[in-house]
Amino acid sequence: MKKTLLVAAVAISALFAGGAAMAQDETGSLSYNLGVTSDYVWRGVSQTDGKAALQGGIDYKKGLFYAGAWASNVDFADSDGHKASTELDLYMGLTPTAGKFNFDFGVIAYTYPGADDGSDFNVTELKAAVSHPMGKGTVGLAFYLPTESLEDPYYEVNMAYPLSDKWTVSGALGNYEGAGYTTKNFGVTYAITPSLGFDVRWADASKMPSTLAASLKATF
Repeated sequence: MKKTLLVAAVAISALFAGGAAMAQDETGSLSYNLGVTSDYVWRGVSQTDGKAALQGGIDYKKGLFYAGAWASNVDFADSDGHKASTELDLYMGLTPTAGKFNFDFGVIAYTYPGADDGSDFNVTELKAAVSHPMGKGTVGLAFYLPTESLEDPYYEVNMAYPLSDKWTVSGALGNYEGAGYTTKNFGVTYAITPSLGFDVRWADASKMPSTLAASLKATF
């Protein structure tokens, strides 16, 4: 992993965050999320071998700067038989705006604590994303690039549109050059309360079985 690139990204984020924080309060804000899903699907592929997952995270935001951590159980193995049972993601970034365009520039470290000795699951990606209003909804583009090789990115176009105060439809179409497949997903989310949502989502990755997952997520 190119640690120098990661350190540079962290330093740049801290520099811009410091400038943005001048007009903010001294502490920023914390939020939390907790969820359960019938199948943890990432980029069209089940990370739990079709089984349920318990997930949760914490997020910090101050001005343009954000940072957070998110965890889930997983169930997969590499070609050598090394297994992983826990995923912990650490991330940070900046969310500037320009007119009606909302940007997200960040870095994400996917780690797998407790994985078998000799495994090499950990990976870090740089992220660049932008979204723009589309009527009542939004349309966006996202690009993720591994820091170790700076090759084989994942990129997607995504959209979300509210049908009512409670119902929202959303989906994405992407291409994962690192794994050599395209992926798509489409789903509907129902807001049970402002902080509790239920989502049903179909996902598909080329040359792999499609999945259908139901998820319940609370934010507070």
